[in-house]
Amino acid sequence: MGTMSLHRVCGVFVFFSLCLISFPPHCHGGNILVFPVDGSHWINMKILLEELHARGHNLTVMRVSTSWYIPEKSPIYTSITLEINEGIEDFFDTHLQEQMRAQREGTSILTFFKVTKDFLFMISHAHSLWSNAVLKFFEDQNRLKSLKESKYDLVLTDPGLAPGLVLTKYLKLPVVLNVRWITSGEGHFVLAPSPLSYIPVPGSGLTDKMNFIQRVKNMLFYGIILFQQRFMVGPHYKAFCDKYFEGECDIISLLQEADIWLFRSDFVFDFPRPTMPNVVYIGGFQCKPAQPLPADLEDFVQSAGEHGVIIMTLGTMINALPKEVANEIGSVFAKLPQKVIWRHKGERPSTLGNNTLIVDWMPQKDLLGHPQTRVFVAHGGTNGVQEAIYHGVPVLGIPLFFDQYDNLLRLQERGAAKIIRLGDVNGNTFEQGIRELLYQESYRQNIQRMSRLHRDQPMAPMDQAVFWVEYVIRHKGAPHLRTEAYKMPWYSYYCVDVLLLLLTAVTVLLRSTMAIFWFLCCRRQRKTKSKQK
Repeated sequence: MGTMSLHRVCGVFVFFSLCLISFPPHCHGGNILVFPVDGSHWINMKILLEELHARGHNLTVMRVSTSWYIPEKSPIYTSITLEINEGIEDFFDTHLQEQMRAQREGTSILTFFKVTKDFLFMISHAHSLWSNAVLKFFEDQNRLKSLKESKYDLVLTDPGLAPGLVLTKYLKLPVVLNVRWITSGEGHFVLAPSPLSYIPVPGSGLTDKMNFIQRVKNMLFYGIILFQQRFMVGPHYKAFCDKYFEGECDIISLLQEADIWLFRSDFVFDFPRPTMPNVVYIGGFQCKPAQPLPADLEDFVQSAGEHGVIIMTLGTMINALPKEVANEIGSVFAKLPQKVIWRHKGERPSTLGNNTLIVDWMPQKDLLGHPQTRVFVAHGGTNGVQEAIYHGVPVLGIPLFFDQYDNLLRLQERGAAKIIRLGDVNGNTFEQGIRELLYQESYRQNIQRMSRLHRDQPMAPMDQAVFWVEYVIRHKGAPHLRTEAYKMPWYSYYCVDVLLLLLTAVTVLLRSTMAIFWFLCCRRQRKTKSKQK
């Protein structure tokens, strides 16, 4: 009995030891300064902040006075407000309406250059507003002193705008990036090796399979990104860097000094590419199982019967499509046996049928997770695309601007979506696209396969995100995961100096050998001539 009891005690001890080992080290509530980007970026950031708050962390969010998404008061954070006189929402809305108008007019070379020029100036203006707001904040010594005395453990920022990076540099704190987009393009391009032969540049509309002409196009788009960073973004932060930092200070080097990159993507969605050890992929971290619908909406969905439901939304930034486009879409929906839920805030289309429900807002995640949902008509924003993957719903994409075409292209390449350009949307193309997704089973099979791959992970994306934030707090940074490449000049990074040295050595060796052979040949000829005499 004594031996059996001993074995039981040992077994219990081993069991509890394994349980303790399986749990990550506990992190006491940290003091986190958050510098987000407004709009759809904030939707992602807020979900992460809610989880951090639930785990006991103290959060302070920096926002602007004209913010249209980030409230000044919240139960999960305190806020610091920066003053900006111009309303950014109206500014972006004007640009987006111009983008849609240009797409409807056609895709000529002149239109491309005009849209690109307008986009670059819009981005430049946004950075100008933010850099001026931060510069004014730093001129207020009382607020600056209060910020220093708050003893933050780290800065969590979205580097789509750069003020969070310069603030981190000034406070000398570890930084975690909630990122996919940086001040100029996609984050990988300043962090990891990015061969342009098979890694498409954002905006190029290319995949990882490129022929020669497509590689030329990819190189040209990369040149636009370099121009944007060098001339349209970087100069706005130069005055700040010159005033508050000694030595070189540029946005790219600040990005490369980040401790952890929480990357809002994964390789179920994106094309395979080189990466780095401090990149943590959290694509779809905002996705959750569907919750029950409100009773009236559930009744509408169930009334569709075996035909199911189509849902359509073009995101939070687009209230309405051009009137003629909305009418074409409404007439197609009216022909279908499916029920339709359409988020549309503009003038009610005159062609709507009884099967279409127009709403100002919809519980998108819960509708995508409903078994009655057959097709998702969407603009291709990152959030919507990842939710479609999570719930396994095929997408009919109408990309409008920014990264939306590239997002949808990744689904289309995997047979899970179909893209219709806004300029090509009419009754025939839209009806053909809808029917193709409804009745070709391959679309649903392909996206459900993507869903299974996305869900098959050892650790949920949200748990990974929180773990690495707390990891940086526990260890006061993660410099051991950063490469030293960013400290090297370009000629050292590409070994141009080494190649020049080796070429010089080979050239000297060859010339020396030739000189020796020439000397020996000449000497032999002289001896031969001497003997003949």
